[in-house]
Amino acid sequence: MTRQLQLKKWMGRLLILLLIVAALMLFFNRGKDDPGEMLIGAPAEWKLERPASLIQTGAQAGKAMPYVQYLSKYEGSGRPGQEIIIPASEYSRAEGGEFRKLDHYEGRPGTSLYTGEKGEVEWKLRVQEEGLYNLSVLYYPVEGKSSSIERSLRIDGSIPFQEAAYLQFDRIWGNAKDSVDRDNQGNDLRPRQIEHPAWIEAVLKDADGYETEPFLFFFTEGEHTISLTAAREPMVIRELKLLQQPEPLPYSEVRAKYEAEGTPQTEGILLEIQAEAATAKSSPTLYPLSERASPSVRPYSASEVRINTIGGFNWRLPGQWIEWELDVPETGLYKIAFKSQQNFVRGIYSTRKLTLDGKVPFDEMNRIPFRFKNGYRMDVLGGEEPYLFHLTRGKHVLRLEASLGEFAPLIHEVEDSLLNLNAMYRKILMITGTNPDEFRDYRVEQRIPELIETLQFESDRLKAIASRLVELSGQSGDQEALLKTMALQLDEMIAKPDTIPRRLEAYKTNTGGLGTWLQQAREQPLELDALYVASPDVKLPKSGMGAGDKVKHELNTFASSFFIDYNNIGNVTDGKNQHSITVWIGSGRDQANTVKAMIDETFTPETGISVNLKLVNMGTLLPATLSGQGPDVAMQIGNDLPVNFAMRNSAADLTQFADFDAVAGRFRDSALVPYQYRGGVYALPETQTFNMMFYRKDVLEELGLEVPETWDEVASMLAVLNKNHMQFGLPVVAQAPDQWTTLPPNSMFAALLMQSGGQFYRNHDRESDLDSKPALEAFKRWTEYYTDYKLEREYDFANRFRTGQMPIGISDYTTYNQLSVFAPEIRGVWGFAPIPGTVREDGTIDRTVPSGGSAVLMLEDAKDKEAAWEFLKWWTSDMTQTNFGREMEGLMGAAARYPTANIKALDSLPWPVADYENLKAQFEWVRGIPEVPGGYSTGRHLFNAFYRAVISGVEPREALMDSVQYIHDEIRTKQEEFGVPEG
Repeated sequence: MTRQLQLKKWMGRLLILLLIVAALMLFFNRGKDDPGEMLIGAPAEWKLERPASLIQTGAQAGKAMPYVQYLSKYEGSGRPGQEIIIPASEYSRAEGGEFRKLDHYEGRPGTSLYTGEKGEVEWKLRVQEEGLYNLSVLYYPVEGKSSSIERSLRIDGSIPFQEAAYLQFDRIWGNAKDSVDRDNQGNDLRPRQIEHPAWIEAVLKDADGYETEPFLFFFTEGEHTISLTAAREPMVIRELKLLQQPEPLPYSEVRAKYEAEGTPQTEGILLEIQAEAATAKSSPTLYPLSERASPSVRPYSASEVRINTIGGFNWRLPGQWIEWELDVPETGLYKIAFKSQQNFVRGIYSTRKLTLDGKVPFDEMNRIPFRFKNGYRMDVLGGEEPYLFHLTRGKHVLRLEASLGEFAPLIHEVEDSLLNLNAMYRKILMITGTNPDEFRDYRVEQRIPELIETLQFESDRLKAIASRLVELSGQSGDQEALLKTMALQLDEMIAKPDTIPRRLEAYKTNTGGLGTWLQQAREQPLELDALYVASPDVKLPKSGMGAGDKVKHELNTFASSFFIDYNNIGNVTDGKNQHSITVWIGSGRDQANTVKAMIDETFTPETGISVNLKLVNMGTLLPATLSGQGPDVAMQIGNDLPVNFAMRNSAADLTQFADFDAVAGRFRDSALVPYQYRGGVYALPETQTFNMMFYRKDVLEELGLEVPETWDEVASMLAVLNKNHMQFGLPVVAQAPDQWTTLPPNSMFAALLMQSGGQFYRNHDRESDLDSKPALEAFKRWTEYYTDYKLEREYDFANRFRTGQMPIGISDYTTYNQLSVFAPEIRGVWGFAPIPGTVREDGTIDRTVPSGGSAVLMLEDAKDKEAAWEFLKWWTSDMTQTNFGREMEGLMGAAARYPTANIKALDSLPWPVADYENLKAQFEWVRGIPEVPGGYSTGRHLFNAFYRAVISGVEPREALMDSVQYIHDEIRTKQEEFGVPEG
């Protein structure tokens, strides 16, 4: 009986296991891929006529016309076959920067011209025949700050069209080593990317990818000038050339040519190139990746990290390219396929442009679609009837370049629509304000004569774009849903104009969504595992694995999770090494991997000190330290923590080291202020941030306003902005996100306080000084901006700045990175400058601004303080901070530009020259805010005083004085608790 019960029990378990396996098989086969079809047709024409009465927001005041308008202006002009070469060394004018002539530079015969990261150089030329020409530049990307090279082009002294003001020239990147290194845990390490510079001939094209063909420039017969103005990074130029870029033939004509010439089809040849073995790429972000979610990639491991793919979400922006080298054994015709994964975008498809040895083999290769599908699949170019490519025996270079393809004109139209809709929003806003009276008829359709016609045109345009998207992609998706939502709202506003003011908030929300759509639609991600070049008769490998293999992969991955410590990053020491330290880092895994790679490449080989780097939640740092379980060094911690640890005798005083003064010289004095306590310094700064003033050039020009220099000028500007129902953004006044986060003093109040000669603490930081006359006056001025001018306390600056509702505001300078990526449609019409200041008695302007940041801390219980100090010195050094900043920007793009506190490292990061000069001008006025025992109460009670004054109507002086008493009490209590001596 017992055996029967046991047998039934085991049979029941077996049945459950079989059901689980069956469910897993169904789950993993739900997206099983069919043979990839790469059917590519000729692009369809798509155009919507713009009514003549409509405004052209794209052509803003003071800016050149858009390229589309420029090209239509010269429609029907000839395409002369004449080629004009302009040697770069024969320039007519060069000014404002560094220029040098170089003979036989990097193997190129003749004389080349070095052009620095700023300045303008001009050449003269004579055109024999009027018409449209392409323009190319033969250049060498000399060492700079590791970012793309930027120039603006002028013909006869003026920019011909808007896009010519933002020309980009690529650098060439590749793996630092041919092989992939592994750590002592058996995991592959991400290959470091380094520059592989070479001479490049680039035909000028649209950096945004809206124009898929190279730019055409119109020249009349006679004398002309061409000039290039540097915006970022140096380059060496050999020559400029006016030419006609040949257009590739359609495949049908190329195939007929093969047959006419008797080009043979090869037989029995199969070349497999691992995609991660790319020889060159246009960006350091295109590093090889590790795919662990699929067992179909090669190489593969369920438990260890293997470098096995390339691209992914990093390879998404138009113009980014990757190259592979092909070693073809026999001349003849081949088919080409890619083992790819495109499960990133739905509703549109990712597009790539293919070149072989620098040339597009036929027209269809200008726009290769990779459609949405779960999992990896085999995409054969041409589908069931593959395209054939003529390759000669020997080495060839295959390049895939991200392109917007047939979606380019649609996305460009949406951008133009967004600009028009935002312009209408600002016009309505000037009449109704942000909170219109729902019982009032503003008659906006009469006061803005073009309003209804504009909304009707934009509704029709968005509907047509949505329909075309479905037609191109072959399926509905979220891409066209938002366009239809926006169009529907416009139709409702047109049908009932009197409801427009009430719908304004929803209108703003939808235009914000349209801006996000615009950013996402430009992204064309694609991940590749392998490339195949094969004879037409060869059967290609299967793209995936069977259901059993997928189940096995999941089970192995699940089992491995019990034995892998995911907190450890890279090589791990066993603790027996006499020179070993433990470092905690609290940022993301990408940052931690980058830091660990740098440690293993430079720090450990140079010093012999091993580092155990752990990725942890920094909220556990204080309890772990007090319980004796903390690290030796903690990285990327907040400004408030070092003094908090120091007064508990848990942080090491860095002034004990003989070379501390030399290390401290890497930073501005203001960066060290928050880490000073009772004569010691308890951390070194990693990052330092402060406020800058951001402004919309176009909107201020519309309103006839200048960028304010002083707070008095801000007051005058506020009158004009309020009249037009627009806003000036002061730093957000918000509560701390949680009870464990210290709320720093508001940066706006701190700036007003410091500019008036005030300070936060007195008597050697033992008492609050916010009851002083300068502090009370600064607090009164700060609160009056909200009581008298009704400024917003909390808001989304990036969105309001984007729409123009808030055309000027003060925000952390890292907002620059966000706007550069988040709002591409307003590129070139915004800038940033030092914050307004207070006029001194001698007439100069005091622009003092407080700083924030993060630090690296050595714990007092560190077992080997000398080794820990060596790590701190290495981490904050000029070279390490520069390399980390460039690595992070290369890894995550311009949005991750690193705000390092190291003075020389900041100089080495790839800022546009004009913007960085403004940044440096403000940096001269930066001051740090001291941290004191009990100082956490300052920000908290300052916030409470602000709300009592602004919301409850308490007189500002009384509100602040009440709060200062609480701050005094808290500081006194903490000083007694930690034994801080008086006097």
